[in-house]
Amino acid sequence: MSSTVNLTDLQLAVVRILWERGESTVLEVQEALAPDRKLALTTVATILTRLEKRRIVRHQARGRLFVYSALVTESQVRRSMVSDLTDLLFDGSPAALISHLLSEKDIGPRDLDEVKRLIADAERDGSNGGR
Repeated sequence: MSSTVNLTDLQLAVVRILWERGESTVLEVQEALAPDRKLALTTVATILTRLEKRRIVRHQARGRLFVYSALVTESQVRRSMVSDLTDLLFDGSPAALISHLLSEKDIGPRDLDEVKRLIADAERDGSNGGR
């Protein structure tokens, strides 16, 4: 896996299926996408092939079927995409990102308490969130 993992909405939907199921065939991925997206089998196969070239997924041949599984974790994808978003839109400032989220989203009391707890934990542990 490269250090930067940026996925389109559709690619992310495909990888989420693999995270949930562990492994799936092209047909199984197509069927899992079907409630929201009607895609041709060849389209799903192309997406998986492109993700494999980027080392985001891999396949194993089982008879005549290719069974795909994710090579990246949800945490790796989140970290990479949020880092890139922070760099692109907030000049690399996590504080600016958090400020934006707090001012633009309706944040309930529970979420605010959770954010406060996370900040307190980070201050206590000296954590920098892996950056």
